[in-house]
Amino acid sequence: MTAAAALAPDFTAIKQRQQATWAAGDYSVVGTTLQIVGENLCEAVDLKSGERVLDVAAGNGNATLAAGRRWAEVTSTDYVAALLERAKERAAAERQTIAFQEGDAEALPFADGSFDVVLSTFGVMFTPNQEQAARELARVTRGGGRIGLANWTPEGFIGQLFKIIGKHVPPPAGVKSPALWGTQARLEELFAGHSVRAASRIYNFRYRSAEHWLEVFKTFYGPTNRAFAALDAGGQAALQGDIMELLGRLNRGGKQSLIVPSEYLEVVVTRR
Repeated sequence: MTAAAALAPDFTAIKQRQQATWAAGDYSVVGTTLQIVGENLCEAVDLKSGERVLDVAAGNGNATLAAGRRWAEVTSTDYVAALLERAKERAAAERQTIAFQEGDAEALPFADGSFDVVLSTFGVMFTPNQEQAARELARVTRGGGRIGLANWTPEGFIGQLFKIIGKHVPPPAGVKSPALWGTQARLEELFAGHSVRAASRIYNFRYRSAEHWLEVFKTFYGPTNRAFAALDAGGQAALQGDIMELLGRLNRGGKQSLIVPSEYLEVVVTRR
């Protein structure tokens, strides 16, 4: 074994831990509030009726449902079966016909060029092997097709939140920050040879209060849920204090509400 191979991250083990993290709590409670991002992303890729669409790391189906509402032929995939079940429930309520299939974003179970459009909202950015995930997105997209992504930026609220979490619960060694997907420079690297267009967007987290946001995210959002579970009482108090300071600093909702703007990058990659 070479020295480089010995130092390389164990992506399989990391992915298993990540899968357990996203299965913790119930991401669908948070995910549903992000629906507008999927709607806007479908507009950004100029989705047309009848196009073959794949939603990767789909969670509970925000981009999936948005594409279905535009009469596309949609396949939705995620490696957390419980989240796909929540997406199925939503699709059934809307009388949408969607194909659901468990799948790993780094090893998509589809042939080359199977889709006209591939989407991912705050999903594929969390894969441990970023280069492999980007290759898979491009592989299953036909020539001239579009890849639409919504990725949190390093400087935005969620980017800052993950920095705080990482200070208290260090991430696996050798794994690049997910927030790099929210930078033009990293996207140009990941999709070298393809056309990359990106624009800064804002999603507003709207909750009753900072305490309400924290209660929801500690209970239902896997990364926050697992971070608190990994700490003792003192560590939990320190993490909570840092998060509450961040929420208080960014809140533009006044004393009676919480409105926290969170920057993300809306990305359209045209495959060449």
